[in-house]
Amino acid sequence: MTPFNGWIVRDTADGPRATFEQLGTEMLDDLDTSVRVHYSSINYKDALALQGRPGVVRRHPLVAGIDVTGEVLASRHPRWREGDLVTLDGAGLGEELHGGLAGLAVVNGDDLVRVPDPFSPRQAAAIGTAGFTAALSLLALERHGAAPENGPVLVTGSGGGVGSIAVALLAAAGYEVIAATGRPDALGGHLTALGAARIVDRAELTSSKRPLGKQRWAGVIDAAGGSVLAGALAGLQHSGVATTCGLAAGTEYPGNVLPFILRGISLVGIDSVRTPVSRREAAWRCLARHLRPALLDTLTRTVPLSHAQEAAAELLAGSGTGRIVVDAAQRD
Repeated sequence: MTPFNGWIVRDTADGPRATFEQLGTEMLDDLDTSVRVHYSSINYKDALALQGRPGVVRRHPLVAGIDVTGEVLASRHPRWREGDLVTLDGAGLGEELHGGLAGLAVVNGDDLVRVPDPFSPRQAAAIGTAGFTAALSLLALERHGAAPENGPVLVTGSGGGVGSIAVALLAAAGYEVIAATGRPDALGGHLTALGAARIVDRAELTSSKRPLGKQRWAGVIDAAGGSVLAGALAGLQHSGVATTCGLAAGTEYPGNVLPFILRGISLVGIDSVRTPVSRREAAWRCLARHLRPALLDTLTRTVPLSHAQEAAAELLAGSGTGRIVVDAAQRD
C-alpha cells in the first residue's frame, strides 16, 4: 500500500513528542483487519498524547488516536468484508496499539462495531470514545436501578465531550438532567438546548467540604473526578448511583465513606478501553435509540488531520465545547 500521513509519538530526550509524518504500512501492528480511516476525533487522552504529556502512550513510536471510523480494506476476521463501515473506540488504540489519527489503521476485528443507522461515519466519529463512554455510563446507571421516575441525574463536566452527549442521551431517555459546568453563563443556553432542565455552577459542588449535603439527585454521571466527584456524591439521594469516567478535575478523591455507609449509594467506574464487544454493541444501540443525528451535529466541529495537535491544545486549555472530529482526508 502507498504511504499515509499520521501523528506519531516518539520518545525523545525531552520526553514524548508527537509529529505529523508520512508513515509506512510496515510499522503497523500485525492484526486481522485493515481500515481506511475516514475520521477520528480528539479525546482527552488524545490531547495529552499530542501535546507530549506522559501517561497515555505506553510504547514508542506509536500512532496516536484512540478512535477509528472508516472502511474495511481487508480482513481475515469472519465478521468483516471489504467495504464495511466500522467504528472502534479504545481497545488499546493510541495507548498500546497504533491508533486512528492517521490515514490507515490495522485493528482487531473482534473489537469493531458496524456504524449503525442512523449515523454517518462522520457522526459515528463525533460520538467516538466520549459518546461511547456516555452511553456506557447510562447503561451502568440503569443496571444499578436508575430510572427517570427516581429523580434527576447530575452530569458533571457537561460542557465536554462525554458530558454534552450524556446530557443529550439522558434527556432523550426521559430523565430530568442537571448539568454542572464551570462556565454556566457561557454554556447555559447550549446545555439547555441539549436537554438540561437546570444548570448549576461547578463551584456549588467544590465549595462545600461537607461529606453529606442535601439529597438533590438520584444519579450522577461524573466526567470530572476530584473534588467535583466528591461534591456530586455528597448530594446523592439514598440508594442513588453514580458513574465516574474522568479526571480533568483531578485523580485524587477528597471525599470519605459517609455517603456510602449512611445513604447506601453506589459508585461505578466506567472503563471504555477493555469493553467486551457485547457491551460495545449495547452502547451503540443505546446511542442509535436516543441520540438524534441533527443534535449531534450541533456539538461537532471538524478539523483536518494536520490540525489535530492545535485542536488538542484547545481542548486541554478548556476553551472548547462538544466534540472535535478529525477528517483524515481533508486538506489544509
